[in-house]
Amino acid sequence: MKTYETEIVVIAAGPAGLCAAVQAAEDGASVIVCEKAPTVGGAANMGMGPLGIGTKYQKQQMIEVSLEKAFTMFMEYTHYNVDARLVRRYFGQSAETIEWLEEKGVEFEGAYRYFPKSEATWHIVKSNAGIGPRAASFMNKALYAQAMELGVTFLLETPAKKILMENGRVSGVLAADQNGEEVRISCRAAIVATGGAGCNPQMIKEETGLEFGKTVFNFAIPGITGDGLRMAWEAGADRLPVRIEMAASIEGADELPGSVANIFQQPNLLVNRHGKRVMNEEQMQNATYLSNVAAHQKGKVCFSIVDTSIVKYYMRNGVDNVSLVRTNPDVSDFLDGIKYAKEQGNTSVFEADTVEELAEKMGIDPEALADTVDEYNDYCGSVDEEFFKDKKYLKPLRKGPYYGARVRPGGYGTVGGIRINENCEACDSECEPVPGLYAAGADACNIYDDSYMFLLPGNSMGFAVNTGRIAGMSAAEYVQD
Repeated sequence: MKTYETEIVVIAAGPAGLCAAVQAAEDGASVIVCEKAPTVGGAANMGMGPLGIGTKYQKQQMIEVSLEKAFTMFMEYTHYNVDARLVRRYFGQSAETIEWLEEKGVEFEGAYRYFPKSEATWHIVKSNAGIGPRAASFMNKALYAQAMELGVTFLLETPAKKILMENGRVSGVLAADQNGEEVRISCRAAIVATGGAGCNPQMIKEETGLEFGKTVFNFAIPGITGDGLRMAWEAGADRLPVRIEMAASIEGADELPGSVANIFQQPNLLVNRHGKRVMNEEQMQNATYLSNVAAHQKGKVCFSIVDTSIVKYYMRNGVDNVSLVRTNPDVSDFLDGIKYAKEQGNTSVFEADTVEELAEKMGIDPEALADTVDEYNDYCGSVDEEFFKDKKYLKPLRKGPYYGARVRPGGYGTVGGIRINENCEACDSECEPVPGLYAAGADACNIYDDSYMFLLPGNSMGFAVNTGRIAGMSAAEYVQD
């Protein structure tokens, strides 16, 4: 058995774990990080940047998102069904955290919206490839370098297995190296930051009732399997609901040109399996709203429908709404994408010469869909009397071929499960801290209640980096006390 001794063990090296390790080391604690993967960064290597409230970038860009405004928006959005003290501390620290990250060598492009109806709180990490996915990997690299400089020890390919307790306090962590040999690390505090359980279909079904690949299509980063949740619960932390961080997806579109998903995510006609409309489609830009709507339909599926005239309009003028992930309004290769989908045997995107034929292919009653299209076309000539969609988004469907795509509940992985307070101390069922046990990031993200707060984008990574820092501060203070 290999043995180590330190003051703090950080379990996993995603953004929460890296920030916890750097902050704790800066505060004078000795730190060892256990990471099951051969590299650091976790799911955040796919991300773009954290939330910030009241930052210098927002001021420079004349963007007004005050702490009071963001806090009030968040608490009203969640109906005060979350920990206000934790939200206040997280938001209140977020601007300083952006500057803290800059001190570590992280650069930012600025503050951005995710989609038109959201606020400009997303601080995109500057990379060598411009704004886009994987930008945050540059933040992770800078944090890792800073941690190494501060003397943090990283045990890569060494997954933690158990948090050891003595007399009700954390006393160590058991892990296993890449050869399966047991590793025992004596410590006084442990910080759980394993990123949830997005790649554990069994836990997702047990905790949420959803079936991965059938009723939910969330990101599944290899290795993120709920280990930290299990270890924290076994060590005495209270077990809170584990939820999917919902964000709808166009089923089967990831393998196709981006124009396919871009067109089907526009405020087009959206129907369920009964052929009925289900929402004001201009709200489709908020992927959490769209995911929630889809989750409440028969078969947990909706269908986005366009006709040839709408497709040609988008190809000629660009799409109505862009997001920061899909910033390019050019969808001129949409028809090539549909052709490619057919060649690849894609069963999630549909094409037909008539509305009735399209309905049959999608498994919808043809007469019901035809009636809905007729009614919708009438609204396009006047006003939407059903869901009050803005007239600028009302485009009639009159000309074949017609195109449709399945819209499914999706998401970024799981959030929540470990009860924490505003100091990121893991708490028991009586809301009392478990001495020496801390949690940060997705494992402890209980602040969204039933819906991810997409109106303040960057929340997921923002919560990770800020609670990582808070956990690092608190654990360092605890072990030195």
